[in-house]
Amino acid sequence: MSYIIDRRLNGKNKSMVNRERFLRRYRQHIKEAVSESINRRSITDMERGEQISIPTRNTHEPSISHGPGGKQHRVFPGNKEFHTGDQLDKPQQGGGGSGSGQASNQGEGEDEFSFYITRDEFLNYLFDDLALPNMIKKTLSQSKEFKTRRAGFVSEGTPNNLSVVRSLRNAHARRIGMSVGKRKKLKELQAALTGLSASGLDDSSEALALKEQIADLERRLKTIPFLDDLDLRYRSQVKVPTPSSKAVMFCIMDVSGSMTQDIKDIAKRFYILLYLFLQKNYEHIELVFIRHHTSAREVSEEDFFYSRETGGTIVSSALKLMQQIVEERYQNSDWNIYAAQASDGDNWDDDSPLCAKILGDSLLSMVQYFAYIEITPNQHQALWEAYTGLSRQFSSRFAMAQIRNPGDLYPVFRELFAKDRYQEAV
Repeated sequence: MSYIIDRRLNGKNKSMVNRERFLRRYRQHIKEAVSESINRRSITDMERGEQISIPTRNTHEPSISHGPGGKQHRVFPGNKEFHTGDQLDKPQQGGGGSGSGQASNQGEGEDEFSFYITRDEFLNYLFDDLALPNMIKKTLSQSKEFKTRRAGFVSEGTPNNLSVVRSLRNAHARRIGMSVGKRKKLKELQAALTGLSASGLDDSSEALALKEQIADLERRLKTIPFLDDLDLRYRSQVKVPTPSSKAVMFCIMDVSGSMTQDIKDIAKRFYILLYLFLQKNYEHIELVFIRHHTSAREVSEEDFFYSRETGGTIVSSALKLMQQIVEERYQNSDWNIYAAQASDGDNWDDDSPLCAKILGDSLLSMVQYFAYIEITPNQHQALWEAYTGLSRQFSSRFAMAQIRNPGDLYPVFRELFAKDRYQEAV
């Protein structure tokens, strides 16, 4: 029997086991609160914890109590106001607890139960049931993922890996090997002693010598241990590398003059969500940040999120740069390639068909998944119209979504990266 002792450190007056049980029980309430909080947060405030409130009526615990009826005798602390037989009125309950507002002599209510979830707990609920679609495990190079496999038996190990059957089999074979000669000799001596006994020579010196030899052999046979340390065998388990999911995510953002500050903020919030999602769920994934106006260039994470550079709009420059980077640094046979493009959809008229051609002829055959986000409160723009045909032709690896306001951000993000919508890594 194995005993597992939880020795994780708890905070003062806190129980980690009870907290985890509580979080599991009210998982749906917490997920809804986390989803709502995303729309209220600023760009620089995306990965802190969150104060969660749950109506008290949803936190009632089941209890066992006496049924109605019967007689009970109880002893209560004494008082100076009431006597035997006095009838007490049921006290009126307030409407909202300790909150602000006018008093009322009507209605009932309960305070909400509030508690704080940490940053890691917040991210767990935020990205629950999300995954990169169509990821395939392609290579063993630089793999840190291992799978445990059985590898026969070894003579040293831990008690929980002890193979009782194999150990007893070895012990039985050892006892046979160590005793076979002695038992053969013992049979010969017993046969000789039987012959002397039949001749009436039980008390002769030769019979006494045979008895001494038989007693010595029997004693030596009894000293052979039933189980020895040499007999013990343990199940061996070895770690073998498994194919790793090497992936690269291209983040392409339009920073042209048509992108207002509000649209840029929504685009940044989308990419921050994507960035946190990738950091949280994937250890081996590379990020490539591309900003573009009339020309595109690869930038650092800091420049991608906070640079104020702007200009005209030629979207094809970003797609061409992405294709060039893929061909130079990320061979399609080794990498799962993903891309997310955010734009207001405004583009130079002659450039939108070129963008669709680059995607359809080259990029979509290289990538596992390409997501296009159009951020506009109005009708679709030229780029959306050019991409519409691609979404039908490459429905398994190309997706489009429109964000009209910040409230659409998280639902659209979950729709694009829902785990049950696409095939996962196999």
